[in-house]
Amino acid sequence: MLREHYGINYRVTGLSTRRLGWLVVSKGFLLERLLNGDFSGRERAHGLHEWIQEAKPDALFEASSLNVETGEPAITYIRAALEAGAHAISANKGPVVHAHKELTKLAASKGVSFYHESAMMDGAPVFSLFRETLPAIEVRGFRGVLNSTTNVILECMEQGMSFDGAVREAQRLGVAETDPGNDIDGTDAAVKVIGLVNVIMGGNLKLADVARTGIRDIKAAELQQARENDEVIKLLCQAKRQDDGNIVASVAPERVKRGDPLYSVRGTSLAIGFETDVFRELFISERDPGPEATAYGMLSDFINAVRSC
Repeated sequence: MLREHYGINYRVTGLSTRRLGWLVVSKGFLLERLLNGDFSGRERAHGLHEWIQEAKPDALFEASSLNVETGEPAITYIRAALEAGAHAISANKGPVVHAHKELTKLAASKGVSFYHESAMMDGAPVFSLFRETLPAIEVRGFRGVLNSTTNVILECMEQGMSFDGAVREAQRLGVAETDPGNDIDGTDAAVKVIGLVNVIMGGNLKLADVARTGIRDIKAAELQQARENDEVIKLLCQAKRQDDGNIVASVAPERVKRGDPLYSVRGTSLAIGFETDVFRELFISERDPGPEATAYGMLSDFINAVRSC
């Protein structure tokens, strides 16, 4: 498809994971072997810079784990790729929050791109929507449900589970980490808010700038009372540009009334509504996304990056 529809020929020359280290095959890995877990016939580089020097990438796909506090080592990986003249495609929120302006400026100076669609809503078009499809529009604010773990936990509690039982169920379903603290306390959602504000609204927020209230203190009785009033409780992510130009952002559980588009965001589904100078509220939603959606976000970024150069 890449060759026939987009004129893109490719080969995979470098691969790195915690377990495998820095692997290089300058002529290209045999993809069938990679997919079967066969990493034979490769050389081992000594560290990031030698790996990039030997692999000579035109594009780097970065999918390391999130470091909320610093964004590392992902920022270092992306910076090294950009300095070598390679497009950088990331699924990591850390570089978007901590170094978006720096990395975007570096990419422009090298004539390449730093794209990160999969860092937000599993590959749904959020960043690219405003970058490519909606030019000359002013985003004044947004609100959304951007954390599936808390969504699942709250729904389980609505059905009568205890908080701890709901957490275990979310872990069983594979939507919650072994330590779900970042989700439960609103940190993951706050990181997404910062990414949206800084990239789409031109802000400069840090984690401490986002008022955060998690869901630990939500009681089953509150959820039931909301239901009786034809409402649901969601962990809402919000930001709004004030009259003085400052941007106020928050993450907190709030009641959502029936008829609101966010009312029906269930399970692992996510949704966000943008307030702009043209649209009163423009919604993007995705229903129960899986790993394929995140992978697709990286693929679409790759195609857009290559076609833009």
